[in-house]
Amino acid sequence: MSTNKPVRKRKRKLKIGRLVALIILAVVLIGGIVGFINYSNAQKPVDANDQTTLYFNVESGTNAFDIIEAMAAQGLIRDGFMAKIYARLNHQTAFCAGTFQLSPSMDLDTILTTLNDPLAALTNTVTVTLVEGDWVKHMADKIGGATNVSSDELLSSWNDENYVRQLMEDYPFLTEEIFNGQTRYLLEGYLFPDTYEFFVDTTVDEITRKLLDNTLSVYNALSGDLSSSGLTTHQWFTLASIVQYEAGKPEDMKLVASVFENRLAAGMPLQSSVTVCYALDVEKDDDWQLCEVNPNYDSPYNTYMVQGLPPGPILNPGYDALDAVLHPTPSNYYYFMADVYGDGTVYFSETLDQHEALVNQYLR
Repeated sequence: MSTNKPVRKRKRKLKIGRLVALIILAVVLIGGIVGFINYSNAQKPVDANDQTTLYFNVESGTNAFDIIEAMAAQGLIRDGFMAKIYARLNHQTAFCAGTFQLSPSMDLDTILTTLNDPLAALTNTVTVTLVEGDWVKHMADKIGGATNVSSDELLSSWNDENYVRQLMEDYPFLTEEIFNGQTRYLLEGYLFPDTYEFFVDTTVDEITRKLLDNTLSVYNALSGDLSSSGLTTHQWFTLASIVQYEAGKPEDMKLVASVFENRLAAGMPLQSSVTVCYALDVEKDDDWQLCEVNPNYDSPYNTYMVQGLPPGPILNPGYDALDAVLHPTPSNYYYFMADVYGDGTVYFSETLDQHEALVNQYLR
């Protein structure tokens, strides 16, 4: 009886097993080669000829791999995944907080070495405080006095329709209503007041986007309630600027916003003297009484002369004013006045007679 068949079957199985093993080995080798090539390429500069200087900021406590992903997104490194492997293998994940000058012409090792060196962080920065209620010209003067960018450059760009239209692609709160032909500065009202750190050697665009990034954060936090207010985004920022100018305390802001809301609903003019201040270009530190005695001044910003809101914001409001317009304290008030000669208390009235009595008591 023959025993050849089982032997042949075993030989066939051995041949098939060897073939599978060879295929697996080939795949592993090819994969290894491809991986090695990708790993090697990832270490090269993105563009050895591109000497552009980019400022890359590392926030304290940020995960190292998130930082690498951010660099990949900004086009500073070729491959985020391979860069993570390289950084881990070479013990270069102890990134330092600060701002660093990087370039697409730098290879991966140079970039990682730079970010791991606390002495490489830039120190040529200045701190500028932009307060709630600043006009854009005030902001431009403060920033221009501290950086290489002049106030004239800033104001020119902040009123340049082409530039503002470019910004609209990234900042949804900038809308077509800005371009109504009557606004004094297109970005008035949209530059968020805060304390900022700028490079001494910077650009108009870097400055502007830093301010607008802050505005965007506030917009994202509050705009969910915008639709229920009945206001457009531009109207929201415009009314918030008036509320900011009229009141100093958050609780007063919510009642002042209520007064203006009631007036708008009733078809009454806002009759806000602070809009006259802006129309006259009267500084807050100057004779504020000029605003009070010029209700007939011819300007689209004068809410004694125009119905409804002015063509745009009259200053740059803070969070509390923007919040107050969306969440006013419900009231039946149509009038208010501040005791400017006393402790600054704001008094509210439902009727004109009540209001005039308070004016006579505190202001005359």
